[in-house]
Amino acid sequence: MTTLMEIRHVTKRYGGGRLSGEGMTALSNLSMTIDADRPSITAVVGESGSGKTTLARILLGLTPPTEGEVLYRGQDLTSLSGEQRRNFRREVQAVFQDPYEVYNPFYRVDHVLNTPVNRFKLAASRAEGRELIANSLRAVGLRPEEILGRFPHQLSGGQRQRIMVARAVLMRPRLIVADEPVSMVDASLRATILGSLRKLTDEMGISIIYITHDLATAYQVSDNILVMYRACVAEAGAVERVVKDPRHPYTRLLISSIPKVSTTRDWLADEGDETIRPIPGRDGCRFVERCPVAMARCATAIPPLYRTEDHRATACFQFDTSPELAAAEMGQVLVGATAS
Repeated sequence: MTTLMEIRHVTKRYGGGRLSGEGMTALSNLSMTIDADRPSITAVVGESGSGKTTLARILLGLTPPTEGEVLYRGQDLTSLSGEQRRNFRREVQAVFQDPYEVYNPFYRVDHVLNTPVNRFKLAASRAEGRELIANSLRAVGLRPEEILGRFPHQLSGGQRQRIMVARAVLMRPRLIVADEPVSMVDASLRATILGSLRKLTDEMGISIIYITHDLATAYQVSDNILVMYRACVAEAGAVERVVKDPRHPYTRLLISSIPKVSTTRDWLADEGDETIRPIPGRDGCRFVERCPVAMARCATAIPPLYRTEDHRATACFQFDTSPELAAAEMGQVLVGATAS
C-alpha cells in the first residue's frame, strides 16, 4: 500500500517555559496512517479540548508538532521541496467549521473557485476552468446556474459550506480534513452535506478526516472512528464495532449521553464504587477521575493502545492481556471504505 500521510508519535504542547512550567498538552503521542490506495472516512470524536482540531491543523501542516514526525508520501513536512509542498497543498485540502468567515463579502463566490484553478493551473483554458468548477459544484449537489455570479450573503449557510467542499474537490485531492463541517448549518442540511462527503469517498476515492463532537453523525457517515479524550486516543477502530460495542469507559460514557426517546436515563457515571476510585497521579490515565472501573495503576501510568481484536484498539488496562499496538499498526486497525 502507498502511504499518503503518516504521523508518528506526535505530541503538541502550547506554552511552557521556565516560569510557566511544561504548558498545556493538546495532543499526546498520537500515531496514525492514511493510505492513498484505501480511501475511507475516519471520524475523530471527543469533547471540547480533546485535541481534535489540533490533530486537524497538524495534518494540514498549519501547526508543527512539538515532538514526533508528520510525513507526506514518506517525506517529513518540514523538509519538502517547493514542488513537493505544492503537491501537498493540492492533495491535502481543508473544509473548516464556519462557512461565514471564509468569504470576502466584496467578491462573488466565483472568486473562491477561480483562485485555485488559476493558482494551480488546473485548466488549460477559461472554458475548461468553468467546466471544472461546474462539475465540482454538481459533485456536492449544487446547480452552477443557481450559485455562480452571486455574493456570499445571497446564499444560505448550507450552500456556502458546500461551495467550500466543492473548492476542495476542484484540487482533485487525496485527503480532505473536514473540521466540524456541519456544526453551523441547519439540521435539515447536515444530511445533504454529509451525503456529499460520503459520495466523494465512494465515487472519487477521496479519504476524509471528519472532525466532530457529534457521535451520531460520525456513526452515520464514517468507516472508522478515533475517540479522543484529553489529548489521547481512548479507542480506535471500525465505527460499527466501536459504537455498537464500546470497550473504553469513556466511549461508553459518550454513547450513553446520546439523547434517547425515553423518560428515564441510565448514566455510566453512576456505575462503580466511588469510594475506591484512586487519586490521579501526574502521569496517570487522563480518564481516571471519571472512570467507574479505575484501578490503582491507572493513577500512575498512562495505558497504551491494546489491540483487543481485528479493527479495534483500546487504551485501557482492562485489556492488558492483549498485545500493545505499535505506531505503524494503526493503519491495520482502521478499515477502508470498501472493506468488509
